[in-house]
Amino acid sequence: MSPPQPQQTARLGAVAVAAVWLLVAAVMYLGFEYLEESRRAKLQPYTLGSGELVIPRQRDGHFHVKGEVNRQPVVFLIDTGASHVSVSQALADQAGLPAGSPITLNTANGQRPGQLVRGVPVRAGDLVLNDASVSVGLSGLPPDQALLGQSFLKQFDVEINRQTMVLRRRP
Repeated sequence: MSPPQPQQTARLGAVAVAAVWLLVAAVMYLGFEYLEESRRAKLQPYTLGSGELVIPRQRDGHFHVKGEVNRQPVVFLIDTGASHVSVSQALADQAGLPAGSPITLNTANGQRPGQLVRGVPVRAGDLVLNDASVSVGLSGLPPDQALLGQSFLKQFDVEINRQTMVLRRRP
């Protein structure tokens, strides 16, 4: 058997170096993926054994929670200054909401026409209210998002800390 040629040795060395760098990149990718998943998990709302819904503040400074409007999945942006649960016309159509009473919506961008639908089941996390008032006519959010306002929140005790919001059922 003849000794390896310098070209073969150089090729094997280059392949070994490339393999090591690929392995390092893969380990780093998996490590960062694990850290990101851990961070995301810490920002997910959860329910305590006592029934309290704990909602961590998101990176954007707001509180978000998954829920439903008339059994239609939605992601709520919690807005303690909103009078009602507010949805877009597209979400109202997807949720099968009936036509409501005409109202004037007072928004940050001025007044606009809308509708008020009463007696709508709304769920935020594990908290359910079967007869919420929902205003239809929200704009500016994606169709799968809505505002969770006082028509839902006033049924619960709301505590806002620096990094969390806690909703408790009233006795």
